[in-house]
Amino acid sequence: MAELPSPAIVSLGEPLIEFNRPKEGDGRTWLQGFGGDSQNVAIAAARQGASAGYLTTVGQDWMGDAFLDLWKAEGVDASRVGRHPTAPTGVSFVTHTAAGHKFDYLRKNSAASLMTPEELAVDYIASAKVFHLSAIGQAISESARRTCQAAVAAARKAGVKVSYDTNLRLRLWDLDVARKVIDATIAECDIALPSLDDSRQLTGLEAPEAIADYYLGLGAPLVALKMGAEGCLIATRAERTRLPPFTVEAVDATGAGDTFDGAFLARLLAGDTPETAARYANVAAALSTTGYGAVTPIPRADAVRAASKSA
Repeated sequence: MAELPSPAIVSLGEPLIEFNRPKEGDGRTWLQGFGGDSQNVAIAAARQGASAGYLTTVGQDWMGDAFLDLWKAEGVDASRVGRHPTAPTGVSFVTHTAAGHKFDYLRKNSAASLMTPEELAVDYIASAKVFHLSAIGQAISESARRTCQAAVAAARKAGVKVSYDTNLRLRLWDLDVARKVIDATIAECDIALPSLDDSRQLTGLEAPEAIADYYLGLGAPLVALKMGAEGCLIATRAERTRLPPFTVEAVDATGAGDTFDGAFLARLLAGDTPETAARYANVAAALSTTGYGAVTPIPRADAVRAASKSA
């Protein structure tokens, strides 16, 4: 039987079973949910109406089963997801302090970290319209980094647009190595999705406009710089626009940047201009901070449109 074509957006990376401890709780209660930046993007895109698929490897454990059930329920195509016979699915723990949310992990030698280029579904990537990658996927292991590099090469060879989030996790790799790999990937991408705090560490620059210029200078034709409470900056070589934030009562920013990414890509594929797509994604990202966890609070399109009208 011939395989079905891949969805419009294909994302690659590591899913993480999430345990989130609400800051107003008793300190002993954890909410089990789902995380992992790249899979958050796929779900966010799907909830906005885009066709999305995911490439990864999960364990032969209850956590891998739970992810497959989640993706089926969300309409995210997981037909090319692998199952590792012995390695576990990764786990994240999210706690909250006055300084914001904090992540801890059980992910060493996880199933996703053992991905190899030889296992990569190149044809799946090649038939997409956008391939999405995060720097975290490059940081979890050397074999995962090579797999990500092969995926970007496959996308570019097929004329598929490459979307890239510079998510920086210094627990996973050295800053100098991160800079080198991230800069090289920015040079290969079509849509750069950095965040302000990470970019300040990566580039040594402070001003958002200077950071946008830096990434444009590396070769990215479109930069959407996420600035949290300051909104976002959309920049091309021809023009740039600063968009204000959408204000909500936020309780947990986990996955907000991923929600922006998925919503932004979904709206670009729907035909929106980058500015219009970013206005929509700003609202989606803000709404995702009104509940706990990375996935559960990601809004659907009707909620985003309703909130946009009330702004």
